[in-house]
Amino acid sequence: MGSDMILAADNAGGGGGMSLLFLLAVPIIFYFLLIRPQNKRRREQLQMQSSLEPGAKVITTAGMHATLVAIDDDGIELEIAPGVTARFLKQAVMQVVPEETADELTDDDDDDDATDGAAAKIDLAKDDARATADADDADETRSVSTGKGADKPSA
Repeated sequence: MGSDMILAADNAGGGGGMSLLFLLAVPIIFYFLLIRPQNKRRREQLQMQSSLEPGAKVITTAGMHATLVAIDDDGIELEIAPGVTARFLKQAVMQVVPEETADELTDDDDDDDATDGAAAKIDLAKDDARATADADDADETRSVSTGKGADKPSA
């Protein structure tokens, strides 16, 4: 009977090595999947913010496209519209727009302005006539009931 107890204790202790291995593997997995990529992104962001130069096209964390005008120790001055400047923290810059992308964006904006005038001259007379005809048809087919005695003729 005592030897049976010893054998049961030996079998129960065999899983301890696997659980110890699992406990050591979890922090290592978290380091490589979560902590290391986050540190890499933070280093890239800091490097990008330290390499800012006046004249660069940037996008802020709020999604505002602007041109960098001046740089201080912890702040920057952005031109958000022609002649309109605003002060921001360096941390507000999310990304620097590459020059070729910035040129494409300004070229596309010019093309859109040329087509906006043509789009504003669309004739909607046909749509208005159809909507009026649909409303007239709906009035003819609809019967309105106003209460209990509305269906009975008045005496």
